[in-house]
Amino acid sequence: MKRIDWNALDERARAAVLQRPVQSVSDAVRSGVATIFDDVASHGDAALRDCTAKFDGVTLADFEVGAEEFAAARESVPADVLSAIAEAASRIEAFHRAGIAAPYALETAPGLLCQRVQRPIARVGLYVPAGSAPLPSTALMLTIPARLAGCHEIILCTPPRKDGSADPAVLLAAQQAPGVRVFKLGGAQAIAAMAIGTDRIPRCDKLFGPGNGWVDEAKRQALQRPGGVAIDMPAGPSEVLVIADAGADPAFVASDLLSQAEHGPDSQVLLVSDSDALLDAVAVEVDAQLGRLPRAGIATQALSASRLVRVRDIAQAIAVSDAYAPEHLILAVREPRRWLERVHNAGSIFLGDWTPEALGDYCSGSNHVLPTGGAARAWSGLSVASFQKAITVQDASRIGIASAGPCAATLAHAEGLQAHARAVELRLERAA
Repeated sequence: MKRIDWNALDERARAAVLQRPVQSVSDAVRSGVATIFDDVASHGDAALRDCTAKFDGVTLADFEVGAEEFAAARESVPADVLSAIAEAASRIEAFHRAGIAAPYALETAPGLLCQRVQRPIARVGLYVPAGSAPLPSTALMLTIPARLAGCHEIILCTPPRKDGSADPAVLLAAQQAPGVRVFKLGGAQAIAAMAIGTDRIPRCDKLFGPGNGWVDEAKRQALQRPGGVAIDMPAGPSEVLVIADAGADPAFVASDLLSQAEHGPDSQVLLVSDSDALLDAVAVEVDAQLGRLPRAGIATQALSASRLVRVRDIAQAIAVSDAYAPEHLILAVREPRRWLERVHNAGSIFLGDWTPEALGDYCSGSNHVLPTGGAARAWSGLSVASFQKAITVQDASRIGIASAGPCAATLAHAEGLQAHARAVELRLERAA
């Protein structure tokens, strides 16, 4: 990991330090994704079979997971994993159920009632990565809030394994949403299929889920297509920023950095500290722990674009973090809650030495599908509300139009929209 002295840099150099590695390859990715979308739009399921053979190394006669494969999955998953899935699901459901937005109504003028009601998105498309590592935890994070929201149809895509099957743990986690339809499709082609629709894959109204740079770009292009679907957020390669003071445990900090680095070669991790001794100790720990990781090769590639940043104090560290707007922020500092109010841009925050980011990845209860690439400046992580639409309703009586109508008519005339004004004034005349 490259060592940086933040206060020795000018503004341009600081911006370069906070640049995501995926940005340097975005042009190549953009072109490749556009080609996949064009192929799927033109050739449908045949294009999906070609992509699956090319990228996943398997030829599939049918993409959809049937009852037999679901049953086989339950038999093959170890009992302790089944128990952990159930335990995590219970916490995730409890947290998300508590956050369901309540409808409300208010009489804003005599005889004029305004209200806001929630409706589920009818058909949602969920993407669960499984390229270098299957992610049943992501299936939990997507299916549980979709079910709580009341979505009518839930479509889930996940890459096939070399033998043509889906990962069994992902299948069991997906069944947190009864009636879910699972398709063995991965990468940008899965996003294209759910965005466009084919003979076998239903077109969805909104797409959800994280992925690599290709998946992230595919979701962006899906949003931009004519009649395109909605997306949850920009959710690309994983990232973490750790703010640590001199009292932090170097082994803990190093493990948190590596837990994100092992996601993929395009992941990014940053450590920001006001302590040279802590930075030195973490660098040693990263090297020591890296050598023991089965995914050391992947983590090593991610670390090449990662940074150890020396700052003046913790206040400056938080300013650096807000400029970066990380997907995950760990405050490995003394009295972390004292600093919480200073943080404005982060997908999810982990307080203190005993709260590893990995806890949120699996079973704390909060959602791990979070905005990446700096999108945390304006986007939030998934919740039940992500799978719903809010619709406003107005109900005016004769008294209501009389009390609020003159205001509307005056503003309509001020804007030069006479038909708007007339629609109100006719009712005012009739009410009088």
